[in-house]
Amino acid sequence: MSDDLRVKKPPEEAAGLSAAISSAEFVPAMGVVRGTRTLLRLNQKDGFDCPGCAWPEPEREHNLFEFCENGVKHVADEATKLHIGRRFFEEHSLEDLAERSDEWLNAQGRLIEPMFREEGATHYEPIEWDEAFALIARQLEFSKPNEAVFYTSGRTSNEAAFLYQLFARRYGTNNLPDCSNMCHESSGSALKEAVGVGKGTVHLDDFDVADAIFVVGQNPGSNHPRMLTALEAAARRGCQIVAINPLPEPGLIRFSHPQRYESLLGRGTQIATLFLQVRVGGDAALFKGLAKILLEEDAIDKEFIDRYTSGFEAYATAIRATSWSDIETGSGISRDQIHEAAKIAMRSKNTIACWAMGLTQHKHAVATIQEVASFMLLRGNIGRPGAGLCPVRGHSNVQGDRTMGIWERMPDAFLDRLGATFGFEPPREHGYDTIGAIEAMRAGIVRVFFAMGGNFLSASPDTARVAEGLEKCALTVQVSTKLNRSHVVTGRTALILPCLGRTERDAQKGGDQSVTVENSMGFVSASHGRNAPASAHLMSEPAIIAKLAKAALGLDWSDLVADYDRVRDLIEKVVDGCDDYNARVHAGGFHLRNAARERDFSGVTGGGGRARFFVHPLPQIELAEDELLLTTIRSHDQFNTTVYTQNDRYRGIEGDRRVVFMNEHDIGKHALVPKERVDLVSSAGTVEAFAVIPFSIPQGCVAAYFPEANPLVPLGSYADKSRTPTSKSVPVRVRKREGPSRPQSDR
Repeated sequence: MSDDLRVKKPPEEAAGLSAAISSAEFVPAMGVVRGTRTLLRLNQKDGFDCPGCAWPEPEREHNLFEFCENGVKHVADEATKLHIGRRFFEEHSLEDLAERSDEWLNAQGRLIEPMFREEGATHYEPIEWDEAFALIARQLEFSKPNEAVFYTSGRTSNEAAFLYQLFARRYGTNNLPDCSNMCHESSGSALKEAVGVGKGTVHLDDFDVADAIFVVGQNPGSNHPRMLTALEAAARRGCQIVAINPLPEPGLIRFSHPQRYESLLGRGTQIATLFLQVRVGGDAALFKGLAKILLEEDAIDKEFIDRYTSGFEAYATAIRATSWSDIETGSGISRDQIHEAAKIAMRSKNTIACWAMGLTQHKHAVATIQEVASFMLLRGNIGRPGAGLCPVRGHSNVQGDRTMGIWERMPDAFLDRLGATFGFEPPREHGYDTIGAIEAMRAGIVRVFFAMGGNFLSASPDTARVAEGLEKCALTVQVSTKLNRSHVVTGRTALILPCLGRTERDAQKGGDQSVTVENSMGFVSASHGRNAPASAHLMSEPAIIAKLAKAALGLDWSDLVADYDRVRDLIEKVVDGCDDYNARVHAGGFHLRNAARERDFSGVTGGGGRARFFVHPLPQIELAEDELLLTTIRSHDQFNTTVYTQNDRYRGIEGDRRVVFMNEHDIGKHALVPKERVDLVSSAGTVEAFAVIPFSIPQGCVAAYFPEANPLVPLGSYADKSRTPTSKSVPVRVRKREGPSRPQSDR
């Protein structure tokens, strides 16, 4: 079998002319005229919100081209002219589809009509909408509330999420796992305990006045590229940026703005003042070191600490007692380098700390994020302009879904208001999170698995065991725009319900509708699709939920979905901070109140109205002599589990995603050679035929792309408190291959 892998030297800067060229290559998928018109509506006040990341757009001045290269990819992927319906499923059996790659499945086009897989059938067949809802209703009627799971993707709008959680709770369950369980749950858990609010405390304008920005465990160049515009502007005015990451991502080093000709012709802007190449899982030790220096230099805000915090003395004592030897060993960073970063923090009046899944998907993730929060509290860097905590969400409305009630453990106050508004008693028993849902499916408890968007199978850890669980369900339902792996591994019966995309016109009885979303910084805004739907058979997500409520519960929500303003009127009655929801959204949007941003820490449990310092031991990551620590990563040509191409321009990879990035010392230690194919083995399973790629990564650490590497993440390995899978910290062994150089299937 031929090997298409090509390896080049990674670029030294992100974006630039190559980003402009790459963007142009994706536009024809929509049609050049239609595609150009669509992009000019992207992230505009009268247009639609990007279905990609949750980075905010400026509230005051919108650029005509308010999008990035990856935004173009996301939009082109949704607005493609390619469609798949009954003829496609006649030609392709489930067995055939199972042998196809994730990239191939996604590339076939938009789903345009409901499809049904009968028990024992080899193919999906078309089904009428009413028949599909009746089938779901029968299965729910045969099931107990705890035997149904309602999963949600971050693409779901606020209106759909609110109705979805209402339906689940009217049915009688809090089984509402979501993609946040797998990504940013650790941030919410950590910050709720530390500052009383499980969200970030900054607005985009804060980046305009910050003196220092610490960017930790994230790759903005690929995962939220519009962030680079804010970092570039900050760097140009003299803001000091510290990049902390195991891999030297180009977007953290240098950025060439693809929409400015002077930037395209030059070398762009240097982003990072200092790059600290921390070992995988070493961030907690690093931030203990930073705090140790601040305490040694007495460079702390004593007035803020005395007035607004608790637990400082115990924290300071523990930090002072931590040895530099342990800090350097745990972080992989020398004392001198940590001191250099600390000097930047000490010179800065206003500091922002940003992070993403590089911090959230470890066993000690909650403790690590609380170390970051404590570092920020030391200098009072919460609750003033240009300073604060900034967890960056990687999906457009994952934060909004949680605000709307998509959580298995919503507080009683929310449930009280929900029950009073709709005249029922919501269930109080906590439901299944993602890990709990998978375990319950594998135990045969769950009969119905309903997914509102996403690709649950590929996004989850321990893929083989997740597949076992899904196959034990009586019915699996996928509300989707495109084909993915979760449509191929099904319950005994299965439905595909095709829905409108973010780019498409949502015409209901009351006229064309808009939906709302919440970005990473708590700003709620409207999104108006304008494109003609891919098919007359598509339904909006709110309409799908309303039809389901009628069929399964006898509830008539037709008036609500005729005019989404009516849904928002109900949201206003239930959700904190949503007063005058419609008026404020129609006026351009609004920020939800963030108490911690106002130095109101009354939400901290047991904190006496104060933010809390926490004492945590240094994380201990124990590896056997022949083990390496794997972190899973995205390529530049993918969004979450959606793979657009086999390339990763920013890491010099072309033609193949089955690669493992290794330190040259480790390659020699394991008697390997570059591009040799190896198997990776963990306690969860094995992935085959990954090509060894020499890369700048700390010794003892390796990296590979998800979802291909997700089978290596053990189902039982998750973060303390948040139960987020440890996808960024998996002990693996590298095993030489004895069979073919490549696997029999590139699934």
